[in-house]
Amino acid sequence: MRENDRRRFIKQSVLGTLGTILSTEAVFAIPEGYTPLFFDNDRDALKGKSTEMVVLNDRPWNVEAPAHLLDDTVTPAEKMFIRNNGIVPETIDVKGWTLTINGESAMTKKVYTLEDLKKKFKAHTYQLTLECGGNGRAGYFPSTSGNQWTNGGVSCAEWTGVRLRDILEDAGIKEDAVYIGYYGKDIHPSREPGKVVISRGVPIKKALEEETLIAWAMNGKDIPVVHGYPLRLVIGGWPASVSGKWLHTISIRNKIHDGPKMTGKSYKVPINPVEPGVDPPEDQFRIIESMPVKSLITYPQTGAMLALGKPLQVRGHAWAGDLQVKQLEVSIDFGATWQKADLKAPKNRLAWQHWTAELTFPKLGYYEVWARATDSKGVSQPMVMPQWNPEGYINNSCHRIAVKVV
Repeated sequence: MRENDRRRFIKQSVLGTLGTILSTEAVFAIPEGYTPLFFDNDRDALKGKSTEMVVLNDRPWNVEAPAHLLDDTVTPAEKMFIRNNGIVPETIDVKGWTLTINGESAMTKKVYTLEDLKKKFKAHTYQLTLECGGNGRAGYFPSTSGNQWTNGGVSCAEWTGVRLRDILEDAGIKEDAVYIGYYGKDIHPSREPGKVVISRGVPIKKALEEETLIAWAMNGKDIPVVHGYPLRLVIGGWPASVSGKWLHTISIRNKIHDGPKMTGKSYKVPINPVEPGVDPPEDQFRIIESMPVKSLITYPQTGAMLALGKPLQVRGHAWAGDLQVKQLEVSIDFGATWQKADLKAPKNRLAWQHWTAELTFPKLGYYEVWARATDSKGVSQPMVMPQWNPEGYINNSCHRIAVKVV
């Protein structure tokens, strides 16, 4: 019996004996069709996750990894952040799952089964960096609303699927195509039937890149349910919100996509710099596209103790949206001086890059190790909070850890 079938069976058979299961009785009548939270499929979101993961919100799930947990070259499922806008689909019919291509700028409407995608198109595998647009939000002052991500809303897993470009070209792209928009089967928190919780997209140029995938596997296995099983759009280098989970439709648009979380101020920053605390009108915002240069120290964990005279091996990752990182530096004196780290090339475009450095400390005491990445256009991470924005997006200030030499 498949997991989803098992859950449905449990729900149907146990609701009649709710008092036995909960050792109590439901005080008020349960509305027809309502599933008590006790049985909510969404509560399985943390199944298999590391016990060190930090839950920022559970309705919907927003979960991040402490920096030291992201030390793997390729992020395993148990350490991958979760950013959901809605509730995980409660029923997943893999055999009946389809992907529809439609929209004003599609030559024809096409519908593909999962088997069609796997048989008709060539499969590709890429390591792709996905980062929540709000990663680092906790570092803004004054604080902004939204989940207070620190540094763990980022991952670089290995994704396998077909290029979106191949599918779109099979359906046919009209000359007036401007954008694509995705639709998934996640459930709106209100549970209102048919209400879409998020439907974002990217310009057609980004959609047609080599590395933009319609994926069915992550790290060589089926995508975990909480990360979009059985089909997910994966677009590296841009806010992870454009990588739609539980994918069922891609629309080729003749205008900027206008689905939920594409309008208003969602995933947008002010066009012009604003003073902290100021929230400009909606027409003075731009959509976030390529994510800014950033880095992370994954070893050692902050709070490390070190004997005087013993060198410290540090390591981490660096990424730069659509660009490549050309230099990674570390500092132990609050940015007064910087030491170049050994920076590796990415596995492929849009994958993060690994770096290592060996540090020595001159005397006993408290130190902070800072990491600063510079992208291929010469732009470096700011040492402190970058330009403030009212939604708390794209904070790429230098990551740092504490070290005590004893």
